[in-house]
Amino acid sequence: MSVFSSAALLIPPEALLPDWAVIACDQFTSQPEYWRAVRKQAGEKPSACSIIFPEAELGSDEQAHIASINETMRRYLDANLFRRFPDSFVYVERTLLDGSIRRGVVGVIDLEAYDYAADAVSPVRATEQTVVERIPPRVRIREGACLELSHVMLLMDDPGGTVLDSLTARKNELEPVYDFELMQGGGRIIGRLVSGADAAALDARIAAYERETAARFAAAGRAPLLYAVGDGNHSLAAAKTCWEALKKQGADDRHPARYAMVELQNIRDREQRFESIHRLVTGVSPQALLRSCNAICAPGGHPVRWHAGKEHGVLTLDPALGELPVAVLQAFLDRYLREHGGKIDYIHGADVAVQLAEQSGSVAFLLPNVSKDDFFRGIAADGVLPRKTFSMGHAQEKRYYLECRRITEE
Repeated sequence: MSVFSSAALLIPPEALLPDWAVIACDQFTSQPEYWRAVRKQAGEKPSACSIIFPEAELGSDEQAHIASINETMRRYLDANLFRRFPDSFVYVERTLLDGSIRRGVVGVIDLEAYDYAADAVSPVRATEQTVVERIPPRVRIREGACLELSHVMLLMDDPGGTVLDSLTARKNELEPVYDFELMQGGGRIIGRLVSGADAAALDARIAAYERETAARFAAAGRAPLLYAVGDGNHSLAAAKTCWEALKKQGADDRHPARYAMVELQNIRDREQRFESIHRLVTGVSPQALLRSCNAICAPGGHPVRWHAGKEHGVLTLDPALGELPVAVLQAFLDRYLREHGGKIDYIHGADVAVQLAEQSGSVAFLLPNVSKDDFFRGIAADGVLPRKTFSMGHAQEKRYYLECRRITEE
């Protein structure tokens, strides 16, 4: 069986979906008014906002909130709210803010093949450093839940586009299961059912992708990296933690919690944009910091621009220290700040970083965008990327909770 496969999916009636689907729980964490507007729109209607826990609301009577989530999930199941699609995928086309269309396919991954550790060699790995302190709240939410919703976006490196292109070519022959405008400016989303013979054909293409990718890594002498978690890694880590606990309690390999729902996307798609997150160091002597950077530089290395006040220049970071410049720079900055003091911040947008670097005692390092050719190779060579390496699109373009899946035995 492939690492990524079909599942028994549950989807509410289409008429409910404009008020049902809500954005990932880790978005708009400093904007509680966003979530108030979501709850106001949903009102008393069935909605995913009643069975998720937005991070903006963590700390507000957590135990009662989780109990309400669990009770509402059971009530939705008992009321036969969902349309049921056994052994299925959903092919998704999401219209983004600029009008481009991002493609994906919803299915499940085998959590036995996933590890979020920094030195993992599993087929499915985190892309960025996992903050373990963020896992327990998600575990508390999931461990008593009977349903799973997902905002995880999983990436494959499929240069030939064999998996998603096959669905795009036949999309007009696939049954539509939803087509609507997402709330709060999230754009339009269309989902088409992939079941029966179509699901079997997709299973075969996924298996071929996994075999070919594994062979490519093996030829380079590295453990195969089939899939990388682009978004939602802490939620996936919570699912892994819950599954490990269930195994200790005697759950067998057929238990539905062994799997976790994700949307699989191809990193090679033109619509997949990775915007680097820049580094701003404050409370330091810029001259001393930049002199110390010579220790990680080499002629012809990775170019990284820096700005300090009105001065600017380019560092060439030694590629022998890492496949990706962000890995080399972050490791150095962490060491330097431990020894000399100062603070690091993570800045979206080069213009903003340059402007902030005009303050006394500040240096901005402008990181180049991560090359898609280097992305998987860099993770395989250096381990997970440093925290805050990249952003996948704007906040409104993150995945919305939509499909559901049962994670308890019936």
